[in-house]
Amino acid sequence: MNQKERRKERLDRGIKVRCDGIYALMSLKEISYLVLPRLLLILVLLLAPILIPGHYWERVLTIVCIYGMLAVAFDFLSHYVGLVSLGGAFFVGVGGYISALLNTHVGLHPFLAIPIATILGALICTLLLMPCLPLRGVYFAIATLLYPLLAARIIEALDIFGGTDGLRGVSGLPGKYTPVYVLIMAALLFIFGLRRLVNEDMGLVLRAVKDNDQSVRASGISVTRYKAIALFLGALGSCFAGAALVHIYMWAGISLFALDFSILPISATVVGGIHTLVGPFIGCLILVPISEALREFGTLRIVFYSLILLAFIVVKSEGLLNYAQRKYHQFERWVEV
Repeated sequence: MNQKERRKERLDRGIKVRCDGIYALMSLKEISYLVLPRLLLILVLLLAPILIPGHYWERVLTIVCIYGMLAVAFDFLSHYVGLVSLGGAFFVGVGGYISALLNTHVGLHPFLAIPIATILGALICTLLLMPCLPLRGVYFAIATLLYPLLAARIIEALDIFGGTDGLRGVSGLPGKYTPVYVLIMAALLFIFGLRRLVNEDMGLVLRAVKDNDQSVRASGISVTRYKAIALFLGALGSCFAGAALVHIYMWAGISLFALDFSILPISATVVGGIHTLVGPFIGCLILVPISEALREFGTLRIVFYSLILLAFIVVKSEGLLNYAQRKYHQFERWVEV
């Protein structure tokens, strides 16, 4: 009886036929191979509020989602469009203040104030940043960094929107699990929505704008228009995060323009993996809980936090998700020859 020869074969052999974004699916097993990582992230996020102990860590999970949306927006703008934005705090502040004003002065319910503040805030941020769109690289980054600083000082100097005391009496989101699940669903929609977008024709144009905007302009395509659309899309998620944040803490103040909302998302993008969209969110799942766990060390926690971040950069500069993807696609199975 002849013994059948067997050899090892990578699991993704026969699935990817042209590039990373185009697949030829032959069986349910191959579909499961592609869906499993995405399904795992969704299940973890949906079950986490029920499984984690205590209200404190549930609140930490909401902060993870807020920072995660900021990190995804930063990764999208910087690595798919070429707009290195350090103005995440500006988006958060604008969205947060608009939602708080709509709730306290107009009387809108949070479920109505948040979506209006998201769209209106994204429009305002896009219009205010339009003069900066011709700038490139570090010049655009510096310009966007000035916006939250200017906004905070203007509110403080003119004593508007509550001044340094902020806006009090903001309505909270009803229900025990409502805040965390609202943010989880919004974060998932934002991540997978942008992933879908970058694989469409518009995503090809945006990447072309990043690589060589002069060639795109020579083709008769408005570079400014596409940059403005991308900026609006990135601002949508960030303004939503700010609008939801004021209803979680039931207060809006100039701390919404704190540079933490600009710096931590960048760190999370480095840790999770650039140019992945999901990686920055995973980076927030790591960095935010670590930051909270080290809070009892006071100001010394910054030292531990910096060392952890430095270790990630030195040891795994490609980011955790890029490393995990590479290892996942290297799994092998025995097949008959």
